[in-house]
Amino acid sequence: MAEQGQRRIRVLVADDHAAVRTGIVLILDGAGDIEVVGEAADGEQALAMALELRPDLVLMDIRMPKLDGISATRELAGVTDVLILTTFDVDEYVFGALRAGAAGFLLKNTDAESLVGAVRLVARGEGLISPSVTRRLITAFAQQPVRRQPEQLEALTPREREVLACVARGLSNAEIAKELDMAEATTKTHVSRVLNKLGLKSRVQAAIYYAEGDG
Repeated sequence: MAEQGQRRIRVLVADDHAAVRTGIVLILDGAGDIEVVGEAADGEQALAMALELRPDLVLMDIRMPKLDGISATRELAGVTDVLILTTFDVDEYVFGALRAGAAGFLLKNTDAESLVGAVRLVARGEGLISPSVTRRLITAFAQQPVRRQPEQLEALTPREREVLACVARGLSNAEIAKELDMAEATTKTHVSRVLNKLGLKSRVQAAIYYAEGDG
């Protein structure tokens, strides 16, 4: 529960099924540190509301009318974090969402406690992938690696390279801060700079990028 005076995590829920949205909103509103600031019934509405409200996070379904969740995520990359929540555990959607810049991917059979935890994690700037798809993801991207640009790596400072290596190991900002002996806020700044310099949209993409070579 949020402490008095602490800013709550502002979330936009996008799903074309009203009953699903209602259930998600009930779960999130039950967490004292999360505030649902809007609900969208299709992809176009989700994009417009996200650009207007600038939530900390958009909880995004994939299959929606007018504009699908992956296309909406691609438009929102760099504007706000997107956590995909979908029924469809298929590679096309998983990989498409992560390539589009989604910060996380969860299935709708995730329990309420895990959903709230995922929102908190992504809002802190971490990445999250449903355990059921992690192994497939690693295998697929190992077969089709992201192509590095040497000049991009050369633009990283020694400290930023250390941070990138930690991100590739799946460490959280708090864990990176502890390992590299620096403040968590400083870690978050370094992660943002690494993503910007490498032209990447998420921590997941950074991990894939790093895994292509020796780091």
